[in-house]
Amino acid sequence: MTHPITILNAACHPDPYPYYASLREGPTLVFDAELKCWIASRAVVVQQVLESPACAVRPVAEPVPRNIAGGTAGEVFSNLIRMNEGQAHALPKQVIQSSLRKLDLSGISAYTQQHAAQLARKYDVTTGNGLTQYLLALPVHVMGSILGFEEETLPDLANWMADFVRCLSPLSTAEQIDAAHVAAQALQDNFRQLLQDSQAKPQGFLAGLQNEAELCGWQHADGTLSNLIGLLSQTYEATAGLAGNGLVALQAHPVLLQDLRADTSALAQKLSQFVAEVARYDASVQNTRRFVNQACEIAGQSLQAGDVIVVLLAAANRDAAANADPDMLQLNRADRKVFTFGHGRHACPGQDIAERITATCLSHLLSTAAFDFAALRWTYRASLNGRIPVFTHNI
Repeated sequence: MTHPITILNAACHPDPYPYYASLREGPTLVFDAELKCWIASRAVVVQQVLESPACAVRPVAEPVPRNIAGGTAGEVFSNLIRMNEGQAHALPKQVIQSSLRKLDLSGISAYTQQHAAQLARKYDVTTGNGLTQYLLALPVHVMGSILGFEEETLPDLANWMADFVRCLSPLSTAEQIDAAHVAAQALQDNFRQLLQDSQAKPQGFLAGLQNEAELCGWQHADGTLSNLIGLLSQTYEATAGLAGNGLVALQAHPVLLQDLRADTSALAQKLSQFVAEVARYDASVQNTRRFVNQACEIAGQSLQAGDVIVVLLAAANRDAAANADPDMLQLNRADRKVFTFGHGRHACPGQDIAERITATCLSHLLSTAAFDFAALRWTYRASLNGRIPVFTHNI
């Protein structure tokens, strides 16, 4: 039985898009009296909220969620650039962005091809559980290799990340929070050692990041550790969700699937376009929140300090004012507007990496003869904002 859809369960609803359309047709910015928050669904309003200096990623009175404050996971959270504003956000973001821009995307494809083949021998992708574990493990293995982890450490890294990200959800249990603190400590310890050893690999990502930090004048050891963990955590679920939603979209579009499998000469280019469109069409990050830190006006509404806005990124993606024929999946969409990876000062710096990993992953599955798209069955992981398929089939 499907429960009535709300902003609290829309991300894991089988089809939230008619609900989002109904919200877009309503007031430009609507207040939900029961949930005590404003809801932004139209593209122009979502963009205004994300660009407003009065709208912050955390409430002033609670920079770290109280359920993890005082533990190692809370310490990591407190330093994340995506959870901070001002200088605490701008300088480390500059360092991270500059370092990521220097990454060779063809190298990311090579790592993904390598790990896609290796993990396919570990996880049976013809079963629902195997496919789900495969999609979650692959991004961490790829980014772990880029960051300098040894091959034998990558399975532990994936486990630590699985434990750590659970603390980022308000749905986490006390046991999951405890496990997240342990995982955060393990991640800190391992990254600290990697940073110490990085100068022995002057061409590596971590050596380049430390050089970039020195050039920018950002000397914050704990901040460096935390944001390396943050880079992995953003890669972990969002990329797995993007790949999973790509598989779901291919099942729903059999003609496109047939075309991709038939035209191998243009497969890489078409998959790149396909993944960019899936990020818009069925976002792996459906919403985010902003906290008003000073009186302001958004979409004609007067907001006060302390107000909360739920920003429906997935609804904005399907706003006809931003993308023509928004409910159609189009590979060659002109002027595609995508809010999934954020916008403005908090736009995700790893978008190109996530899309490249996803495209290469899908290419591997398309070439796997035993992989039957028609047999896929799935539900969605319980989440307030992530849309991550949990596959349940057996091919």
